Amino acid sequence: MAWSAYLTKEIKESVRPLVDLVYPPRCPSCGVATANQGSLCVDCWGELEFPGGEHKPSTEDGAHHSGIIAATLYNDMSRALILKFKHGGKLALAPLLGRMMASRIQLEKGDAPLIVPVPLHRTRIWHRGFNQAALLAREVAEAGKGELKVDALIRQKRTPSLGNMSAKQRHKALAGAIVVRANAREAIKDRAIILVDDVLTSGATSNACVEALLGAEVHSVRIACFARADRASQA
Repeated sequence: MAWSAYLTKEIKESVRPLVDLVYPPRCPSCGVATANQGSLCVDCWGELEFPGGEHKPSTEDGAHHSGIIAATLYNDMSRALILKFKHGGKLALAPLLGRMMASRIQLEKGDAPLIVPVPLHRTRIWHRGFNQAALLAREVAEAGKGELKVDALIRQKRTPSLGNMSAKQRHKALAGAIVVRANAREAIKDRAIILVDDVLTSGATSNACVEALLGAEVHSVRIACFARADRASQA
């Protein structure tokens, strides 16, 4: 561990009792008292569902990614956490969600992937104030799962909500929307990529990112998310 990281950890540990005294630990989902800051209570933890392991696409999937790594399956509890994080202003959830994602990412000895977040259009960032995928990507990188490359992808065209669209309509809406930043192409060429997003439902956005990255001659792309809908296994 680098000295600066060690020092930061020591400072955090030293002030933790004071933080706990002023702000007693509470479950970020239901508000009940917990033992540690940023941890779920037993009941809320018990409502989460967990996938069996990394999903590897089959030839029938028609996917170009090398796997989907999900911390949880998309259900009422994981959805509630995502909504509080993304729309409820609870940015303090990022370390919890990011750590859970990182714990599921298995690296082979010598692996040094780049951690790349799914991009938001600039108008969405201005409105929301942050890119939730970038916050999660930072946590995953800080957990030692790779090197953060936050600006590798850009969303150059704002797209409408994809929720009620057919697969064909989604593909059309996303055509040309996500591209590799010109000055990042050399840095990502031949590198293994872990693409980070908060939730994977239809897989349309992540597939657009994967296509852009593979078009820039990266080595491979695995997708990491906090929650994966069952149908996303076919993305």
